[in-house]
Amino acid sequence: MNQRTYRVAVLGGDGIGPEVTDAALEVVRAAGVAIQTTPYELGAARYLADGFVLDDATLEELRGYDAILLGAIGPAIGDTRIPGGVLERGLLLRIRFGLDLYINYRPFRGVTGSLAEGCEFAIVRENTEGPYAGEGGVLRHGTPHEVATQGSVNTRFGVERCVRYAFERAAKLSRPKLTLVHKTNVLTFSGELWVRVVREVGAEYPNVVVDYNHVDAACIYLVESPERYGVIVTDNLFGDILSDLAGAVTGGIGFAASANLNPERASASMFEPVHGAAHDIAGTGKANPLAAVSSAVLMLEHLGETEAASAMAIAVREFHGDVAALGTAGVTNQLIERL
Repeated sequence: MNQRTYRVAVLGGDGIGPEVTDAALEVVRAAGVAIQTTPYELGAARYLADGFVLDDATLEELRGYDAILLGAIGPAIGDTRIPGGVLERGLLLRIRFGLDLYINYRPFRGVTGSLAEGCEFAIVRENTEGPYAGEGGVLRHGTPHEVATQGSVNTRFGVERCVRYAFERAAKLSRPKLTLVHKTNVLTFSGELWVRVVREVGAEYPNVVVDYNHVDAACIYLVESPERYGVIVTDNLFGDILSDLAGAVTGGIGFAASANLNPERASASMFEPVHGAAHDIAGTGKANPLAAVSSAVLMLEHLGETEAASAMAIAVREFHGDVAALGTAGVTNQLIERL
């Protein structure tokens, strides 16, 4: 039987992004998965060079790949040459919205010495609605009477498909539990929709224990008792914030992976480490590739390469070396040796 070769679009991006994606691809190939990669020069460096962010033609090209692997996007800290939102909305959100990557899935596992040592849980975040949908505007800009509005879009369609995916994930856990995180005591319109959908979909999963936390309480619980969670399901904004906190309590965002998924595979899904571009260490060989490798694990799981994904996940889990001492190449080589 001929092994399938997967077409992967590689958006290395800025700073350490190209370094960690290169490392992740090395490990994927060492795990025995055949991939054909196509690099795309997108991000802060490209924008500063010629003003290009992302056009319709490039977006359609990305749609046709088997997967997209992203490194990191963004300028160096203190570089004010790129207005806020140009890359975030024009590139990252445009890919998520344009390819209908409506699930943001982020699994977490507490590493040794972290606040959540030994704990495993996941955050399922609705990825194409909420405040990030862009509803709103500015009136009388720059005057003393300026008005800015920013709405939050929550549709039954969008909420239900996110909640259903979260229940599917929770149902497969050894301790099936799903926690809805929202702010229903203040955000009564959207909150009521989320609560009702969770209750209705949850009736189809009687083995899953269902809980609810206000988002401020969840921030406390993630620090004090992260073991209480199995799968957290939440909206776009709350999920964005909670994911960074979860990364911190499980050992740092240098270990955190994420998947932007279209579960029906109507377009290419995108996989990326949660960390930023870290321009200060770019090119020094010090970048931690573990989050990018873990993101590639999620990519292989999505593509159905479960055996290779499992082997890579075990290699990451059993890695206990000194990342700072080993550097990018040393960590990558140790992972490959463990395979």
